[in-house]
Amino acid sequence: MAVTVYDESGQQYIVGDLFSLNILEQPLVTERKLVYSFPFGDAEIVQIAFSGIYIVYGDMQVRQNRVLNFEVHGERELVEMHFTLAGNGKITNHDLGKEYLIRTNQHNLHYSPVFMGTGEYKGLEQYKFFEVHFTTRFFFELAKDSCPMLMQFAEKIQKGRNSQLYEDHLPISFAMHQCINDMMNCKVTGGLKLLFLQSKCIELLALQAQMYEDAGRKPAVTCKSDRDKDSIHFAKDYLLQNSVQPPSLTELAKIAGINEFKLKQGFKEVFNNTVFGYLTDYKLNQARDLLLTGGLAIKDVADQLGYSSVQHFNSAFRKKFGVPPGKLKG
Repeated sequence: MAVTVYDESGQQYIVGDLFSLNILEQPLVTERKLVYSFPFGDAEIVQIAFSGIYIVYGDMQVRQNRVLNFEVHGERELVEMHFTLAGNGKITNHDLGKEYLIRTNQHNLHYSPVFMGTGEYKGLEQYKFFEVHFTTRFFFELAKDSCPMLMQFAEKIQKGRNSQLYEDHLPISFAMHQCINDMMNCKVTGGLKLLFLQSKCIELLALQAQMYEDAGRKPAVTCKSDRDKDSIHFAKDYLLQNSVQPPSLTELAKIAGINEFKLKQGFKEVFNNTVFGYLTDYKLNQARDLLLTGGLAIKDVADQLGYSSVQHFNSAFRKKFGVPPGKLKG
């Protein structure tokens, strides 16, 4: 497979040859990093392939507002989980005649056996993405007897239809972000790396499918406008920037420019977690990373992250990870 990009003048660029299906089916991890510098912008991409799974992630930035045309050539029997980590824009699928808005922190599951489309990007805005592609053979094995939504999606794929799991994109949950970060920062080597990455990809699919199953039963209604969603994202960013001395819900709502009810309900819809549940997860994952590096004592980690006491920190850490921080550090 290969992806060809055309700028507004029709100039053609090859963004990179993707791995062949033969490489995807091999029971070993093949990995490479590609760096591009084009007249219209720059991009860095990491590709990983193994046992029916193809992972690709990276970032790109165009130098000014751009409309780029894309065309995918060759074998395309892949089902794609797409996660937009940063950036906003618009993609038009010419085959389906549909437009899709690209928004930070959103995801969906796609199948496009043939793809020709257009992407509209803002200048100097960084676009970050993470994708997991399953071969259709492997995806059918995973979807079999899984959940109604994935099984119905598999039926559409078997009929060769361009499809996506859900009409609307949904927010990337904290658990999904953690799963993605684990894969991008994988320290496991050798044969265990394949096992680790495979299990994380399946975990990510399960998280995605469960969210869409839940959305089908109980659609989100609190954050209806883009302004509401932007306010929730602003509240999240402010909360993390002030994680050591976080504001109260009332203060955070005023800072974000929304009422407290909309903050609480909207945060749950966008991040699938409560405001302070999200903050706790963020701080404890920071603590785990600090302890794994081995450079700080437990008390120093607790102090750095704003815990009132080592006992409080120990209790929260054990509740989340099932072991005390001393066990992890040792």
